[in-house]
Amino acid sequence: MRSHSRRNFLKGVGASLGASLLFSPFYDSIANAAPGKKPKRLLIFFTMGTAPEVWKPKSVSGETPTFSEATSPLEEVKEHIVMLDGLPSASPGNNHGSADGLTGMGYHSNGPYGLISVDQFIVEKLKGAGLATPIPSLLLGADTSGGKTGFYKNTNLVPIGSPMSAYSTVFSGVTPSNPTNPDQPDPAAEARLRRRKSILDNLKGEITTLKGNLGQEQQFKLDLHLESLRQIENRLAGSMTGGTGGPTGGGCSVPTSPSGDMSNPMKANQLHLDIIVGAFACDITRVAAIQWGSDQMMNVNLPEIGLADEEHNGLIHGNDPGHAKLIKLEKWLHEQFVGVIKKLKALPEADGSGSLLDNTLIAWCRDMGDAPAHTQNEMKFVLASGTGGYLKTAPGGRFIRSQERHERVLLSLCDAMGVTDYSGFGDPALGAKSPLPGLAAT
Repeated sequence: MRSHSRRNFLKGVGASLGASLLFSPFYDSIANAAPGKKPKRLLIFFTMGTAPEVWKPKSVSGETPTFSEATSPLEEVKEHIVMLDGLPSASPGNNHGSADGLTGMGYHSNGPYGLISVDQFIVEKLKGAGLATPIPSLLLGADTSGGKTGFYKNTNLVPIGSPMSAYSTVFSGVTPSNPTNPDQPDPAAEARLRRRKSILDNLKGEITTLKGNLGQEQQFKLDLHLESLRQIENRLAGSMTGGTGGPTGGGCSVPTSPSGDMSNPMKANQLHLDIIVGAFACDITRVAAIQWGSDQMMNVNLPEIGLADEEHNGLIHGNDPGHAKLIKLEKWLHEQFVGVIKKLKALPEADGSGSLLDNTLIAWCRDMGDAPAHTQNEMKFVLASGTGGYLKTAPGGRFIRSQERHERVLLSLCDAMGVTDYSGFGDPALGAKSPLPGLAAT
């Protein structure tokens, strides 16, 4: 019997899939789901936990933080930043692989329930309200196969790992409108979409025949990819019902095809972030997330800062006096977070309502609050929004320490997107649910 490397096999599936995808320009423009200062978009920046002493501010005056070395890049955009600390999960002893980080409540003594991450919950609610985008949920992240991902919708969802696959998935369908009738879709583009949907069907059949050659764990991963295929086919089918010929105006500019060392997961995720910014600018998605590594590992190769190691065993639990290497990594990750803020701030909205950042909420979430101790006693978040956005911000930034359950921050993300019916999300034992007080602008 032939054997297949799971990593190589799944990479091959992703590359084949990405090469065959083409989304139509159809877009159902969605209005803000609720009145007030509600963003149009949500971006989740998801990483492993960190060492509290690395992340915490050097000092706090009122709510104004003095950033640590690891978080010092936030100084450049501090007027957009709110840092949150001290929030325990429902099961503080949960650690690697638990779903608590983005679900509010993961595995419980009574068994798993409510396994839907906040991004997927928001997407389901928006879809239930009749609001649609060509890609309802864009999940990207290189080198996430070493453990569980943070994204759940009853099962573990797998981010697209290849920037080329992600680029093809997102931007191949941003095509010109019908040159003879701009108000109608291009028949040639629709024909291409149908051909590509047929390719997806064929690819799905070929993948299924390989299941007999895979072990149980590999089959589980394959089933997740097949589920992703079905979701994409549904998007393709829905997108061919009409269209306006692609988004125009504002900051919509299709980025160039990814290039560079895409075998380096850190560099690949930099490309993924550019793809997310472009997808937001072109109104291809309203909810996106990027995952850095997995709950068990992240291979770090950053020669420009002299860092090559593995985050979990090398930087968090390895011989790293004073967490010097972890500080380097965290500082670099904060630079990527700040880079996204600056790019969104530089792009105008098509409707003239400010910048993309003004209508976007960015949330840096983690799977643990204290990674060296493997606990969720003090979950940590970094949130960012633009001028007049959802967050209550301050010129020097804000640092909030709270003993409220961290689920309430996730409920704030829902509230920010106009989703105020929280039934079905988080810990059912929590009782009445409400966003974290003092976080939103009034």
